[in-house]
Amino acid sequence: MGAHLQPLALRLLALTFPLVAKGFPDETLEKAAKSEGYCSRILRAQGTRREGYNEFSLRVEGDPEFYKPGNSYRVTLSAATPAYFRGFTLIALKEGKEGDKEEDHAGTFQIIDEEETQFMSNCPVAVTESTPRRRTRIQVFWTAPPTGTGCVILKASIVQKRIIYFQDEGSLTKKICEQDSASEGVTDKPILDCCACGTAKYRLTFYGNWSEKTHPKDFPRRTNHWSAIIGSSHSKNYILWEYGGYASEGVKQVAELGSPVKMEEEIRQQSDEVLTVIKAKAQWPAWQPLNVRAAPSAEFSVDRHRHLMSFLTMLGPSPDWNVGLSAEDLCTKDCGWVQKVVQDLIPWDAGTDSGVTYESPNKPTVPQEKIRPLTSLDHPQSPFYDPEGGSIKLVARVVIERIARKGEQCNIVPDNIDDIVADLAPEEKEEDDTPETCIYSNWSPWSACSSSTCEKGKRMRQRMLKAQLDLSVPCPDTQDFQPCMGPGCSDEDGSTCMMSDWITWSPCSVSCGMGTRSRERYVKQFPEDGSMCKVPTEETEKCIVNEECSPSSCLVTEWGEWDECSASCGTGMKRRHRMIKMTPADGSMCKAETTEAEKCMMPECHTIPCLLSSWSEWSDCSVTCGKGMRTRQRMLKSAAELGDCNEELEQAEKCMLPECPIDCELTEWSQWSECNTSCGKGHMIRTRMIKIEPQFGGTACPETVQRTKCRVRKCLRGPGMEKRRWKEAREKRRSEQAKKNLESEQYPVCRLKPWTAWTECSTLCGGGIQERYMLVKKRSKSTQFTSCKDKKELRACNVHPC
Repeated sequence: MGAHLQPLALRLLALTFPLVAKGFPDETLEKAAKSEGYCSRILRAQGTRREGYNEFSLRVEGDPEFYKPGNSYRVTLSAATPAYFRGFTLIALKEGKEGDKEEDHAGTFQIIDEEETQFMSNCPVAVTESTPRRRTRIQVFWTAPPTGTGCVILKASIVQKRIIYFQDEGSLTKKICEQDSASEGVTDKPILDCCACGTAKYRLTFYGNWSEKTHPKDFPRRTNHWSAIIGSSHSKNYILWEYGGYASEGVKQVAELGSPVKMEEEIRQQSDEVLTVIKAKAQWPAWQPLNVRAAPSAEFSVDRHRHLMSFLTMLGPSPDWNVGLSAEDLCTKDCGWVQKVVQDLIPWDAGTDSGVTYESPNKPTVPQEKIRPLTSLDHPQSPFYDPEGGSIKLVARVVIERIARKGEQCNIVPDNIDDIVADLAPEEKEEDDTPETCIYSNWSPWSACSSSTCEKGKRMRQRMLKAQLDLSVPCPDTQDFQPCMGPGCSDEDGSTCMMSDWITWSPCSVSCGMGTRSRERYVKQFPEDGSMCKVPTEETEKCIVNEECSPSSCLVTEWGEWDECSASCGTGMKRRHRMIKMTPADGSMCKAETTEAEKCMMPECHTIPCLLSSWSEWSDCSVTCGKGMRTRQRMLKSAAELGDCNEELEQAEKCMLPECPIDCELTEWSQWSECNTSCGKGHMIRTRMIKIEPQFGGTACPETVQRTKCRVRKCLRGPGMEKRRWKEAREKRRSEQAKKNLESEQYPVCRLKPWTAWTECSTLCGGGIQERYMLVKKRSKSTQFTSCKDKKELRACNVHPC
């Protein structure tokens, strides 16, 4: 990376070294860094630093005390609200090592999100930020080193403005030791006993991020979905699933079929170890914008005995791929309850089916294999395959947030503001009784209130029923009403005052440091009963202008109000400005920013749903028999100015009527056979074959054999008759032989094989035919002898009636 794109952590750490004196170019820094071993310089940096700052924490998924060589673990670096960080570094060292040699580092990191994290250019074993900006958490994978490495120290540093936070012990350092071979088979997520009191209530929200846009390879457009979520809050004596374990029958049915029935049955059989069964609806399709379909969620409780939670959901269609959490501990070491857990999820293989693509045919894995995370090198046909072994793109995120606590709590650490607010005003879950078989469009925006005064009125929103998969299950209404009052009125505090909007904030009371500012509003309409308005008309807050009040700092005005968003709908940008009041007294340049920009979100473009008529009846089938097509239509009822309508107005489907009749088909008639007598009256026959039998009421087959009379010369009577016939037959044979000899002399290069035997009769009775062939033995290459061809003879057979 160029000098201008160096990570913030690298640039700020460089400020702490005497090498970077005034006038030293970046090239000098780079050469010096390489010569002294930059990895060790990270650890020895002595800039402005603070120890023991607990707003930042480094966590290994599951908080294990031991690692299993070669296993991968998710590592999270996070800041507690309202703290944040702009840059960071993350390394893994063998215990007792300084980090100035390559062999001092243990294991390898794997990047999850390239927009957030990257490897350091001068220290490729360390991870740092991709771009300097405000952030509250990052995640990477760490693969444990081979056997014999011993204990490993994961260390992080946090960069916030010009302050660098290190921690050799505490929340920015994590020690994890190699699992002893004697404890092989024991879970590498040792779970401690919980010391918290009372119970806590949590909400799980699942955000799917698996779509054709994020995972385009072989994406199943028609059948993509997440199965129903199933899980529980449970004790450490019961494990639903875990990496390195074998899938139960319940896990197998979720993984392969998306069915939670058996899994729920297994959970309920562990009634003493389970507190809450966690269930949420399936999602068809797998991804839709949150303003179209709310993310599925479920609430559950935990207590001191059952303080773990696990869940899973199938990524469908797939052989046996899932996502989920296993034994997530919601009890803290400080005897309290975790406020919030955010985890990004990659798919894992249940080890029960050997398919490698989304829609592979069933191929049971025998013997069953252990549960493992999928990787980008599993199989070239895998939709997650990457020949370079890169990270698998995340397919989902789960957020677990505490919404209430009950009973006497005994945590020894004081609650922060977030904890107190969560308990004082727990969110009420909006029950969604919409059946899974009813598929709706997103809700339209709320209409204006029917009342413009402080009298109660109504407002309305609408949605469209797009599909009803099961006609036996009724779908709820498509209109929703809510009580409301005019602008400025509040029903919650009992006031009937109509207030104006707030007027712009006043300037800060000081030009340098911390002061105060205020804003006002006025009463637009007093209560009809003559009472006084209790709504506040003035508001005051603290403000900071020019934090650094030194001769080298410049004085600036407060930020102005934000400009209007650049977009009228969707995502846009907004800006605000301030002015320089006084340049630095020491004559240096003023580095303060005078313009600030950030993203702004406006209502989604064209969010008003189409209003459509019901579907018409299906048309008649396009054919009178066999396979055809039929159609149905509906009309657009909403006005065109409400937005573009992309809903289909016509549908077509296949239709099937009784099969069309098939008539009998015959071959052409054969040649007439020879007369069946040598003298007197006889008969000749000819035949034809059935090519297609009649079906479905088609025309029946006509006769296949025809006879006709024939007459040869009159038979002579007397004792010399037989002798005469024999003589005539002999003369005929001689004549035929002479003819053949003549042909042989004329065409010496055309030689024929003897006649073959007669074939079997084509029918057993009623008159059939037999065939025999004389094939060419030697054919002339000259084009003059075109008469040298194979010969064929036919004769009648089995002429007796059937």
